[in-house]
Amino acid sequence: MRNVWILTACMTSLAICYTMLVPFLPLYLLELGVAEDNVAMWSGVVFSITFLVAGIMAPIWGRMADTKGKKIMAIRAGIFIGIAYALTGFVQTPWELFATRALMGFANGFMPAAMTMVSLSVPKEKTGTALGIFQTGLIIGNVIGPSLGGMIEAVVGMRPVFVIAGVVLFIASAVVYFFVKEPEIHEAPSVETSSFKEDWGFVKSRPVLVDLLWLYFIMQAAILMLQPILALYVGHMQGTMEGAALLSGMILSIGGIAGAITTNIWSFFGQKKGYFRAVFFALCGTGLFLLLQSFPLGIIWFGSLQVLVGCFIVGVNPLLSAAVAHYTEPSFRGRVFGMTTTANQFGCMVGPLFASGVTTAFGIRYVFLTTGILLMVVAWLVYKRRVRNASLVDAA
Repeated sequence: MRNVWILTACMTSLAICYTMLVPFLPLYLLELGVAEDNVAMWSGVVFSITFLVAGIMAPIWGRMADTKGKKIMAIRAGIFIGIAYALTGFVQTPWELFATRALMGFANGFMPAAMTMVSLSVPKEKTGTALGIFQTGLIIGNVIGPSLGGMIEAVVGMRPVFVIAGVVLFIASAVVYFFVKEPEIHEAPSVETSSFKEDWGFVKSRPVLVDLLWLYFIMQAAILMLQPILALYVGHMQGTMEGAALLSGMILSIGGIAGAITTNIWSFFGQKKGYFRAVFFALCGTGLFLLLQSFPLGIIWFGSLQVLVGCFIVGVNPLLSAAVAHYTEPSFRGRVFGMTTTANQFGCMVGPLFASGVTTAFGIRYVFLTTGILLMVVAWLVYKRRVRNASLVDAA
């Protein structure tokens, strides 16, 4: 459990740094001279390049984590992401921002390496609990980050926030180096693959893992449809962009607090009743309340619904992670978590681009409407494939 708590603290720090910055990139683009009419397009581009590069690199880092060690991969990722964050604080043009975001994608890999170490540091029957603790740390970071970033931005501007994030990542990497012990795998490898093609072939032979990868992709696409335009949507509802960064950060934090309270409830429910059954309920609730957010009835309406969104959306990722650990052999787990990162990153790449297109064509509120409907359809598919015929999960 020592590994679990240390890695959770480091992941919390990483999440704080990420959420201090990402929701406000559209406003940073305005500071870099991008015209307001082009911000939606540029937001989609600078968001997506990180995830495209990260998605390509994730299987490589995952395989290296299984063969060279998870700990060294986490340290590598932390250091180079920190460098990318710090450099972002000095960019002068949108293209330079594009380049540092690409570097972040290349450096990515801290979370899957840390998650694999967490899952291997405890007995199998405690994996769900350990990953629930880890995801709680991630959520707490997501809660703290937007408000902290908004406050710092309001006082000193955005550029110092990027430099601070870089320093924090360097410290987190040092903590992993000195205090985290590489988990030992006592079981003999039961999966023998010698290439990326064979890795993918093994995953494709297990339908349950394929379903999980699709769920990771869709969930992250849905989340990243919303993040790039949240501050703009808040500004639209209040009639001015002044203070939109701080207010949107506060709204995200309120939803995150609600999520932090309910994370372990979802983990417990998944362990007792089945991970896919829990995912079904989480997706239904998330989709419904996102759909209701598409009605721009004011900040109070939007913020109240964000609390409910937070209560449901927070359940999905820990449930998916626990399911991956449950259905994957320890010696192959790093590679599978690497593949889930690829699915995540490609979802993150597609989401902002889709949101930019919908916003340009129809308006911001239709992004919430589309995302809500999408998640409710996916919930129905989960029920049809994995809940109604629960025996198929074990057969897979």
